[in-house]
Amino acid sequence: MLAALAASAEEHGWDGFFVWDHVRYRPPVRAVADPWVALAAVASDTERIRLGPLVTPLSRRRVHKLARETVTLDLLSRGRLTLGVGLGSDRNDELEPFGEVVDPRERARLLDEGLDRLSAYWGGEFEPRPTQSPRIPVWVAARWPSRRPVRRAARWDGLFPIELPGPQALTELREEVRDLRAEAGRDGPFELVVDLPPGSAIDRWEKAGATWILADFGLQPREREVRATIEAGPR
Repeated sequence: MLAALAASAEEHGWDGFFVWDHVRYRPPVRAVADPWVALAAVASDTERIRLGPLVTPLSRRRVHKLARETVTLDLLSRGRLTLGVGLGSDRNDELEPFGEVVDPRERARLLDEGLDRLSAYWGGEFEPRPTQSPRIPVWVAARWPSRRPVRRAARWDGLFPIELPGPQALTELREEVRDLRAEAGRDGPFELVVDLPPGSAIDRWEKAGATWILADFGLQPREREVRATIEAGPR
């Protein structure tokens, strides 16, 4: 079903198709799919749209295995993968029961270390290399109003802020990222990603700097609602 929905999204002019990366989620959610298997099916049934996980917590991934998965998917999709990353959440009972790291500072350390290792694997420590050059784009999640993840995101290719109170907060983050990247001498495109319920007014968010606006279907999306939104087109 996911592959068919993604193909329909491509047909109706959408630019991307993104999925969760969870092994378990809080009630009322019970059914959870593996993102990499699902995204492989999506890549095989589409030709244009970007795809990826939003977001993968690197602290509970073996980074060398993730490097293989991401490069394989980038090759399969012919260079359409975007990797969303973050600390992950301790609210879904998917860390401690499985022996994963719970302490947020340690998860942050593992995230930074993991991103550096991924970049090295993509850069030639592993073969084959990704289709995309200089590497697969990385979007970093940040929960408002925390600023440490914003500083992390400025090192990479995009920021996915969660629980923003409004467009003004996005403007604030846009300016902060701009200054951080200028100080570090980083140039090139940088994405600002927000998620909104289907049908939301997006003009103010675009003016605030959003480059990607995702349709967020909540905890229990219904196929009929998803299909109707897809078929209505991206605006």
